[in-house]
Amino acid sequence: MYRILIVEDDGKISSIMEENFKKWGYETKAVEDFSDVLPDFIAFEPHMVLMDINLPNYDGFYWCARIREFSHLPIVFISSRDTDSDKIRAITQGGDDYIEKPFSMDLLIAKVSAILRRAYSYVDQTLNILQYKDMVLNLERHQVFYGDKETELTKNECKILTLLLRNPGKLVSRTRLMKDLWDDESFVDDNTLTVNVNRLRRKLDELGLEGSIKTIKGEGYRLL
Repeated sequence: MYRILIVEDDGKISSIMEENFKKWGYETKAVEDFSDVLPDFIAFEPHMVLMDINLPNYDGFYWCARIREFSHLPIVFISSRDTDSDKIRAITQGGDDYIEKPFSMDLLIAKVSAILRRAYSYVDQTLNILQYKDMVLNLERHQVFYGDKETELTKNECKILTLLLRNPGKLVSRTRLMKDLWDDESFVDDNTLTVNVNRLRRKLDELGLEGSIKTIKGEGYRLL
């Protein structure tokens, strides 16, 4: 079942879209907190986003750009704006289609179905990111995002941060981390783990995430 995230601040329009897409077997979620769309995006793991342009706080162009940092999933703009400049901007900034309001639900469903078929016929492009507070980790690209900054991690640094993110605020033992880093190609000892954690710390510090990894002496680490 395909999941569709609806980013539309008009409650009536949002409800109509949800009702109709559910009839066609789609799973939907309507964003309610427009101050930060990303938590809903990450938690719901949609296959497509339907994006209004005129939104509170930040417009749809902004949220499209943020989503494009993590995913290439289809984004369809739905807006009452009818100028060519808005349509061109929507497509050039990462949108896959542009539908004007008022629109026909039958046409919207047909377009959405066609785009989803094209996007997912050969490959599953589900979301592959983790978030803790305002830190976002792209697991596929080994990239960490915080605010408007980003940094790339090594394979081992990414594994360490992944395990910490999947256990937020909890102690992750050094033994467990070393087992997670172990693979067929390399041996990870206690000193190697320390070096990798320190490198990861420095990269997070440079992003503005100073002190985000706490050492529990003799035991392991946890995210603050």
